[in-house]
Amino acid sequence: MVAYIFDRILSKGIRSGQIPARTREARTWFRDTALKTRTSATRLMKEDRSRLVDRIVPGKMYMFFYDPKHKQTLPYYDRFPLIVPIRPYSDGFLGINFHYLPPQLRAKLMDALYEITSNDRYDQTTKVRLSYAILKSTSKMRMFRPTIKRYLTSHVESRFLEITSAEWDIALMLPVAQFEKASQTQVWNESRKMINGM
Repeated sequence: MVAYIFDRILSKGIRSGQIPARTREARTWFRDTALKTRTSATRLMKEDRSRLVDRIVPGKMYMFFYDPKHKQTLPYYDRFPLIVPIRPYSDGFLGINFHYLPPQLRAKLMDALYEITSNDRYDQTTKVRLSYAILKSTSKMRMFRPTIKRYLTSHVESRFLEITSAEWDIALMLPVAQFEKASQTQVWNESRKMINGM
């Protein structure tokens, strides 16, 4: 089950006294542990099909396989996005794809997003209360710019793997991005340039 990876890290963390998302120390522990975890996008999608959903909810977190419509002209793209949807459209949605940021910037952006969650229970009801206007208005979230991507429903190639809020810090750091046409290092360097040029 997907949850084999998520549950294994969660249960190990809880046994060591770390409560997901509740403290900076816990977030750091889960993020560091996830960075060292070996897995793949395919394994995540196959291991727990019960967590796959057909519809997304803005403010929650998901992983899925994607094949961009304009991949021929894009300089690079991620075939397995990790997103928090911001806004639905009739033909798709706008979302933040964390994979476009190196780990330390992902952590900073996620820490800022924790400040605008719907509640602090970190259960099925917890969402990020997010809009494009909020992202633009807060300097703490300035690293969002390279992460904003528009996704077309017709080019989504799988169901959506829903990540619970207790697992956000784990998903954030799992090394499962699938960049095409550029290396991960090149993508991250371009993202840093975009952020610094704001």
